[in-house]
Amino acid sequence: MYVVIMGCGRVGAGLATGLERLGHEVAVIDHNPQAFRRLGTDFRGRQVVGEGYHRDVLVEAGAQKAKAFAAVSSGDNSNIISARVAREAFGVERVVARIYDAKRAAVYERLGIPTVATVPWSTDRLMRMLLPDWVATAWREPSGTVAVLPLPTHEGWLGRPVRELEEAAGCRVAFIVRFGTGLLPKPDTVVQAEDMVYVAAVSGTISDVTATAAAPPQEG
Repeated sequence: MYVVIMGCGRVGAGLATGLERLGHEVAVIDHNPQAFRRLGTDFRGRQVVGEGYHRDVLVEAGAQKAKAFAAVSSGDNSNIISARVAREAFGVERVVARIYDAKRAAVYERLGIPTVATVPWSTDRLMRMLLPDWVATAWREPSGTVAVLPLPTHEGWLGRPVRELEEAAGCRVAFIVRFGTGLLPKPDTVVQAEDMVYVAAVSGTISDVTATAAAPPQEG
């Protein structure tokens, strides 16, 4: 597959060399010629100096034949503009842009440009390493506001409907894995032994949600 990468920082260079090792043909764009040093002497792909949102630069990089385009420079505006040009002007099938501003990421997702919101993603990865596994989120939407996480529950919740857990913890039960099979619960679905309950919760409330589920239900 032919891939064009805009930005030859650490991420762009790592992505380019990794794709090339897998046998893909790669072109890298960066406005700073010195940035290509990160690619190493073994890199065989195309190196194009210029701004990745300029049409002539994209043509030189071979965007017209590219099957994928990644915008991973240090600038949100440059990334999203170049990604849109690649998608709309060159018809590249697979386009992704790295975005630092999580709020912008949600907007660009609605425009049809898949994004990687760097700050929420990195924060979540660090949380996975620093905290117990049961606190780690399984998925986070682009703005980082809502997370889905596995929620171990106190044995006192067994035999109780999920609506009681939702009301007490301030979350929504997204799905339950029961005997290895996923199911979409109804409000009156009862929590059973060995269930793995996955809930959707607002990011700032995750600690409270997990603490509530780990404690026995409060009667009344």
